[in-house]
Amino acid sequence: MISRWRGQPVRAVQALTDVNLSVRRGETLGIVGESGCGKSTLARTLVRLYTADSGEVKYDGQDVMALQGAELRAYNRRVQMIFQDPFSSLNPRMTVGQVLREALSVHKMRPAEQIPARVTELLSLVGLPAEAAGRLPHEFSGGQRQRIGIARALALEPECLIADELVSALDVSVQAQVVNLLLELQERLNLTVLFVAHDLRLVRHLSHRVAVMYLGRMVEVAPTQATFESPRHPYTQGLLAAAPTLDPSRRSAAPAISGELPSPLNVPSGCAFRTRCPHAFERCAAERPLLKDTGEGHMVACHLYDPAEHASTATGAETERRAAATP
Repeated sequence: MISRWRGQPVRAVQALTDVNLSVRRGETLGIVGESGCGKSTLARTLVRLYTADSGEVKYDGQDVMALQGAELRAYNRRVQMIFQDPFSSLNPRMTVGQVLREALSVHKMRPAEQIPARVTELLSLVGLPAEAAGRLPHEFSGGQRQRIGIARALALEPECLIADELVSALDVSVQAQVVNLLLELQERLNLTVLFVAHDLRLVRHLSHRVAVMYLGRMVEVAPTQATFESPRHPYTQGLLAAAPTLDPSRRSAAPAISGELPSPLNVPSGCAFRTRCPHAFERCAAERPLLKDTGEGHMVACHLYDPAEHASTATGAETERRAAATP
C-alpha cells in the first residue's frame, strides 16, 4: 500500500518460473517441496483454474491454454483434480448422489435412465455403500469425504488425475486407506497421476518419478529410487535429511537446511537456493542453473553438475554428497 502512495510499481509474486515438466501416460509423478514453493499453483494451472501469464501446457499435442468452449470441456473430462480439503470442495447443500449426478449429467456421460446405476457403481468403486448417495457431506468422516471427491473425479472417466495434497488433512490410519485406494484405481483404470505432496514417505510409496520444486522452479526430476538413494541437488539432499527417522543413530540436532526461505518477492539472483546451499560458489550468484539431464533421466538444475566448468568443485561436492546422502 505504501509503495502505491509513493508511486512505486506494485511488486508481484511470480509463483512459477520456467517450469519444464513432462508426464508419461500411466505413471505417477510426485511433486514435492516446501510450503509455498508453487506445487498447488502448478496443479491448478494444469487444470486451467489458474491462467499462466506465458508459456504452454500441452496435453496429447494440444495447447491447453488455447482451448475454449467444447474443446476445453473435453480436456476437463480427460484431466480431473482432487482437492486437498474434501469438505470445502463439496457443496454442503447437495447430497452425494446429487454431486455425482450433476457431474454425469452436465458432461452427458450417461443417458438419464442410466445415471442412478452409475452413481451406485462409482460409490462402490471407492468403497462406499449405495445408501451413501442420499446423505450430505457433513455426515461423513474426512476419509469418506475424500473418497467422494475421488468418485466425483472418476465420474468423468478421466485419463489423468491431479491429486493436490490428497491425504494431508486426514489421520495417518486413514491416509493409508486412501493411498491404497488410489493405487488400486490407477492399476484398474490405467490412470496417469500427478501426486502433489510434502510427505516424502507417501511420495516414495506412490511415485514412479519425483519432481522437486524450490521457489517456483524445478530443481531436480528423477526416478523415485534415484531421488531417494542418490539425490543430487543440495536442496533435495536437505529435504531428505530433514525427514524424520526411527533410527536413533541417525538423528541429528543440526538443521538439515540452513537459513530462512527467501521472500518470493525478492528471490536471490542466479540460483535461488544459493543463500542456503553449503556448496555455493561465485557462479551460483551470477547465473541461474538450467535443468539438465545428468544421465539415466536424472535432471538437475545445479552448476555442480555442469561438466564444462568447475569439474573439481563438482567432484569434491559429489564425494561429500555421497558421504552425507540419506537413503
